[in-house]
Amino acid sequence: MAIWDKLKNHAEAQFLDVIEWLDETRDTLVYRYPVFNNAIQDGGKLVVREGQAAVFICEGQLSEVFGPGTYELSTQTEAIFSFFESIKYKLNYPYKGDIYFVNTRRFPEQKWGTSSPIPFHDEQYGPMEMRAYGVYSYRIVEPGMFLTEMVGTKGLFTTDELNGQFKRKLVSAFVDTVTESEIPFFKIATQYMDIGEAMRERMSPWFEENWGVGLTDFVVESVTLPPEVQEALRKRQSMALLGDMDQYQKFEVANAMGDAMKGGGGGGGGNTMMEAGVGLAMGQMMANQMNPGAQAPAAAPAAPAAAVPPPPPAAATFHYNGTGGSGQFNAQHIAQLVAANRGGAHNVWQAGWADWKPWSDVTQIASLVPPPPPPGAQPPPPPKV
Repeated sequence: MAIWDKLKNHAEAQFLDVIEWLDETRDTLVYRYPVFNNAIQDGGKLVVREGQAAVFICEGQLSEVFGPGTYELSTQTEAIFSFFESIKYKLNYPYKGDIYFVNTRRFPEQKWGTSSPIPFHDEQYGPMEMRAYGVYSYRIVEPGMFLTEMVGTKGLFTTDELNGQFKRKLVSAFVDTVTESEIPFFKIATQYMDIGEAMRERMSPWFEENWGVGLTDFVVESVTLPPEVQEALRKRQSMALLGDMDQYQKFEVANAMGDAMKGGGGGGGGNTMMEAGVGLAMGQMMANQMNPGAQAPAAAPAAPAAAVPPPPPAAATFHYNGTGGSGQFNAQHIAQLVAANRGGAHNVWQAGWADWKPWSDVTQIASLVPPPPPPGAQPPPPPKV
């Protein structure tokens, strides 16, 4: 009986003439060739196509890695040398190692993204939260290392099993990269290309050194804020566009009073006026927050009883009520109103008086009123109010 027949009978094995792998999937990274109870024939062929590598495991240890090409498996092939050495030991065992085919082509369009908002500090707006997502590409550059570090003894290893670990590493590195760059949030959109290149240069060496995988591309497609943060920023930007916070307060009060007038009806007047007051208070509060150094406005004086006229502000000397209208004027202004219409009623009041007085009873005003023009004289032009 020929030696090969003896070996075949002894091992009860089927000899393999051609070893090759035709990948019909788009997500298989590693495939273990079915060599169970098979033996490699001396002179057999190993076919490794472009985008593949073949890894031989001999007695549990990495033996040889074959790149693209066609190889003759013989006694000179180190990866299966133990098989042919068995002949010297009376055919005690055939070669029973494992053969793995590793897909070394590029795997593009792998998606990454933040599963929840991640913290981010912006120099202008302070602490914020953001979301980001995009795609990345990779390829296996060290088949032997990838097999021993990531696959182990699994017979089939796909992109789904690797991508989860990839995403976690990439998201963590993305946060560090953006934070260290100190790019303002609203300028990140103009730096997508630079951030992607920085990520590739930062992470590809780490993946190669630890997993045997090269990161060939990293793309940032979008960086967004949670809806509630976006709404708060829109309001803050609107306030900044107004510039003058006093104008913003007036704008808020006008809106609130306009809403009150639209509401109409006697029963709702109290609520709508209260809303107008709340709008004013909120405007003042936001003004103080935006400009902490500004002095808070003086509190308005409490409304007096209906029988007592309200006191004038410090800038006004007299309360005036007459044919010239009503308001708070100094003595000179009231004297001009009297001179313009001597026949009209001109009453004044000042803090501490029991009642209103005609202008002629107030020395400060009467002394400033010019004497009436002589008969037939042209009256002076009316004062400019």
